[in-house]
Amino acid sequence: MCTGKCSLCISSSLYPLAVISIICNIVLFFPGGQVKYAQDGHITEEVKYMGGLVGGGLMVLVPALYIHLTGKQGCCGNRCGMFLSIAFAAVGVAGALYSLVVAVLGLQNGPLCKVILIWSTPFKNSDPSYLTDNTWWGQCTEPKNIVQFNTGLFGTLLATSCLQLILCAIQMINGLFGCLCGTCIDKGPL
Repeated sequence: MCTGKCSLCISSSLYPLAVISIICNIVLFFPGGQVKYAQDGHITEEVKYMGGLVGGGLMVLVPALYIHLTGKQGCCGNRCGMFLSIAFAAVGVAGALYSLVVAVLGLQNGPLCKVILIWSTPFKNSDPSYLTDNTWWGQCTEPKNIVQFNTGLFGTLLATSCLQLILCAIQMINGLFGCLCGTCIDKGPL
């Protein structure tokens, strides 16, 4: 496959992943679809790190736009453009790694929830893990179904950031080949 076409394919895959990351992070601010938890500051700490919004979202979306341009004929579809796409893809890797780490921490520590009358993270440092033993989930009385809510969204962020990491790493290799060998975009008749 041509390096320019590969860049187009990678960027087209990164766009929806970045949007999914942004949406997941925004939804995490509203457990149960309610604003009151965010207003009262009863939000899981890892949500505030905005790994999906900043890392998997903006730090992947901007490189995806540039990578898309390297796949087209024009000012960026040349060896220099492919060289720069390596740097942009590295920014995407950094953003995906940030999102991945925040998602892993969010899953590992568990949600902030009300246990009896106190707001706490009851599953932090739990042994055995609350993820494998759902009998513990009933400890959280408020927000309703917060454990399922957090695990579903942080799990989605984990999956999207892994895919983003792989795609951006492939683009770094693709950019290297494009820089050394050219983008093989058809220039048309001379």
